[in-house]
Amino acid sequence: MQKIIHLIDVVGASRFLRYLLVFLCVTLLALIYDLNGYKNLAGPEAMDAAQLARNLATGKGYTTQFIRPFSLFLLQRTAGEQAGAATNQTAGTALLNAPVPDISNPPLYPAVLAGLMKVFPFQFSVELKKPFWSVVDPAADVPGGRMFWRHQPDFVIAVFNQVLLVLVVLLAFLWARRLFDAAVAWTSAFFLFGTELLWRFSVSGLPTMLLLFIFMCLVWCLTWLESEISEPRRGRAGPLLLGAAVGLLLGLGGLTSFAFAVLILPVLIWLAMHARAQAVPAGLAVLAGLALVMGPWLVRNYNLSGVPFGTATYKILEGTAFFPGHRLERSLNPTVQVYPALLWQKLFVNARELLEKNLLELGGSVWTSAFFVAGLMVGFRRPALRRLRHFLLLSFGALLAAQALGRTQLTDDSPGINSENLLVLLLPLVLIFGVAMFFVLLDQIQFPAAELRLYSRGLFAVLVVLPLFSAVLFGRTPPVVYPPYHPPVIQQAAAWMQEDEWLMSDIPWAVAWYGNRPCVWLSLNTLPRAGVANAHEDFISFNELKSIHALYLTPVTVDGRFLTDWVRPAENSWGAFITQCLVLKEVPDNFPLHEMPTGFLPEQLFLADSKRWQKSAVEKPAAK
Repeated sequence: MQKIIHLIDVVGASRFLRYLLVFLCVTLLALIYDLNGYKNLAGPEAMDAAQLARNLATGKGYTTQFIRPFSLFLLQRTAGEQAGAATNQTAGTALLNAPVPDISNPPLYPAVLAGLMKVFPFQFSVELKKPFWSVVDPAADVPGGRMFWRHQPDFVIAVFNQVLLVLVVLLAFLWARRLFDAAVAWTSAFFLFGTELLWRFSVSGLPTMLLLFIFMCLVWCLTWLESEISEPRRGRAGPLLLGAAVGLLLGLGGLTSFAFAVLILPVLIWLAMHARAQAVPAGLAVLAGLALVMGPWLVRNYNLSGVPFGTATYKILEGTAFFPGHRLERSLNPTVQVYPALLWQKLFVNARELLEKNLLELGGSVWTSAFFVAGLMVGFRRPALRRLRHFLLLSFGALLAAQALGRTQLTDDSPGINSENLLVLLLPLVLIFGVAMFFVLLDQIQFPAAELRLYSRGLFAVLVVLPLFSAVLFGRTPPVVYPPYHPPVIQQAAAWMQEDEWLMSDIPWAVAWYGNRPCVWLSLNTLPRAGVANAHEDFISFNELKSIHALYLTPVTVDGRFLTDWVRPAENSWGAFITQCLVLKEVPDNFPLHEMPTGFLPEQLFLADSKRWQKSAVEKPAAK
């Protein structure tokens, strides 16, 4: 016992025990959150990245099973131009008969997930035998009376992102302890772990946690660069090496989200403001590092699609009057024109909305964000803090403009939790500066009793982390994201198709991920519209280019708005088609898919070219 006491008091085992206690608390919080607040993948971007990762892991290359008609348009156009053909038909036919290369997503996050799939045993089929992945339901028509509850690959991806969350908090803690003090560092780390927004991102399957990790590494490199500029220790080579590291990190972030590369502007401006004589060589090193990492991928996209960022190049056009909703990506033969007036309007309208609604959410909580904003009027004595806060403000302006211009229908479909939320990258720094401002103000208050100072800190902590604990303890929700995603039904429908047969659906990302079958996004209409030449975005016209063997519609379309989605698009809309199929129980004569299975979910519609489910029922016993 005396040796144990001596070890704790003298040798320093108390520090180890403190860190062990922190680790156990974080693990316990993650377990409770995963049991009560976890959800299967709900965002198209997350499922898209996951199916790309599986293709990489299985040796199919960077190809996609989520077929965007607009991607086919760019690929066909570029292939036709490179072949020197008068039309795109010859090159387009060869393209449609081969695996489709992806030109919509940056490659780093899918590549990381592919490595994860190589290391860990991913069970892609729905598991209904083990308790954690299913729940007891005697009424369920499955063996053992169990029904689907969690998807194992979705959960493994979530755990991986939660590990990244821990690394982000660790980097933020070390950065705060370096520039402030231990009290600010520990409080900031506690608040970051207690931020509900970060936990929701961690289980979303989006690349946001990887971006946050890269951003915190970027902040650390800029911190070392600022220190090297203020007190040179490595001569002229120091700023060049650190500048190259900054450029490499910007490139890695750009290969995770193309919009991340916009931070090159704040970095260069910050160097011009504070690097003095080292600004030019350090800036050139940053540009060289960025070009070295992102250049090859931009060249690859340009060779395939004719534009460096693929379909992401045209994101600034989505959400304008000409391309509302997902119209652009669902179009196979669009007329793409850029009107500067519309872009300026999109920038200012979306930026104003972001400033009005999201400004006080930058720090993950209204309280920390308010202290951060108030702290902008207070100067710091340390030059490093002032200079890094300048970078933070410059980054806020750049990311605000990028998010406003890059906003699409994805933001409206999933407010806050989407890959277009770029301002969330600033959350750790905003929170740390907000906590520092709180301690500055707290030190100015003369409390009549010392205990009141401790109570004030405790009250502030409760206000910040209360949303997370209330959501975890009292807001338990089922992990099944239905409507519209029900993995067992999606896998059942996809299993009726051969591996090279295409489906069409309003949730093609889910069919590609859960069903592992190529699926094209639902065309804008069912039949070619009268008076419109080359209406290739319609089902019949698309079916002439590539045979569609099945149509799978979910509540995304079936439960659409009656007037906006069904009546106004006229007789050739999917609304009229669904009404005839589900209400009148008949398929239009001129539609090539006529077979409908019985016993399918009533709010979903599945049509095929033959009764494939009967063939599957006959073949299964024989195969067994």
